[in-house]
Amino acid sequence: MCGIVGLHLREPSLEPRLGELLTAMLGQVVERGPDSAGVAVYGDPRLSPSGRAVVSLLGVTPREAATALPDAVVVAADATTVVHAPSPVAELLATIATALPQATVIGSGEGFAVLKGTGNPVRLAKSFDLAGVTGYQGVGHTRMATESAVTPEGAHPFSVGPGQCLVHNGSFANHATVRRELRAQGVEFDSENDSEVGARFVAHHLALGADLEKALRLLCERFDGFYTLLVSTTDSFAVVRDAIACKPALVAETDAWVAMASEYRALDVLPGIENARIFEPEPEEVYIWRR
Repeated sequence: MCGIVGLHLREPSLEPRLGELLTAMLGQVVERGPDSAGVAVYGDPRLSPSGRAVVSLLGVTPREAATALPDAVVVAADATTVVHAPSPVAELLATIATALPQATVIGSGEGFAVLKGTGNPVRLAKSFDLAGVTGYQGVGHTRMATESAVTPEGAHPFSVGPGQCLVHNGSFANHATVRRELRAQGVEFDSENDSEVGARFVAHHLALGADLEKALRLLCERFDGFYTLLVSTTDSFAVVRDAIACKPALVAETDAWVAMASEYRALDVLPGIENARIFEPEPEEVYIWRR
């Protein structure tokens, strides 16, 4: 079933409340996904200071990361270890590959961080210290596993391109076929989760030069199944649904923010919701908001 929440802030005065609001939204979709949860947050100075490369890792402890990466700052967040350093992203990734070969990279770029774990989403939000996060954009997901094991690697968001994240409610029927096609083009995978295939597909086409709208339109053409997707980059916030649009999704928009959630109650916690324009996204229509 799974639950999706996302918040894109237009009003800078709300940025100190990003984590508080995202925590409240996530808490309203726990029943949709009690197995695991994850968030991606953009613009938090503790997790992703300006001008520093940021990498989110699974499979290593904060102590291991601090020992192997003496020039990096290490932040612990449940199963996730976030590291940031004053170096290019590619250089930090190369250092991690050599010094911490057991690590799985679940996010990399500048200005954003990905946090994932298994268990109750409310507990995880506390473990992430999500309520203390600031910034301009965040996405979250609560997972009810159907396609792969309950592990931090299988939790959402899937972030496989610089600053890019995808969260998914539904299932891709032809994910095995698309995975084989992408592997034949040199794309590597970290899990058997069908949602990772969607994220890799989008990232692959962005890397080839497509813009986000084109990449999501290509996904609609190639993927079979049922899906609501929320896809974010450092400057974009996008929603798309399959041709039948059977998976729930609501968007609310005000002058101060744009938000998306699987259920209205996750939107009802937001300031000014009584004045928001609220609508259900149309099938296979790509909606994008940019900074």
